[in-house]
Amino acid sequence: MSRKRIRIDLEDSEGAKYNFNLEGNITREKILKIFELMDLMNIEEEQNTPNLDSIGAKIWNIIDKFFPVGKFTSSKIQENYEDEYNEPIKLAAISTYLSRFTTKGRIERAKNGREWTYQTIKLIQKNPK
Repeated sequence: MSRKRIRIDLEDSEGAKYNFNLEGNITREKILKIFELMDLMNIEEEQNTPNLDSIGAKIWNIIDKFFPVGKFTSSKIQENYEDEYNEPIKLAAISTYLSRFTTKGRIERAKNGREWTYQTIKLIQKNPK
């Protein structure tokens, strides 16, 4: 049986960064404690419209819009980017930004045959009513 691992990276509205790493026997109660801690710290996901003034921001918007869950490749990002913004982009530029997102811990990368596949790392917090 493999060890379970969950990594949660957050940034609050003031720019402070929080990293949580859970390994081993992860239970629902432990996850709920992390959510309680986040609630105490008042960390909420911002609902602002994205600022699309750079290529990186546009690529992230494509990832967020078309691939919030599931895997994707750089060529799929290229197709969606060109359809969405009606402008060409080189595959090398997309690969560079995906590498940067991987380094920053925003996406995960895995080798699948001859190409890399990517998947977003997200934590969605829903406020109970």
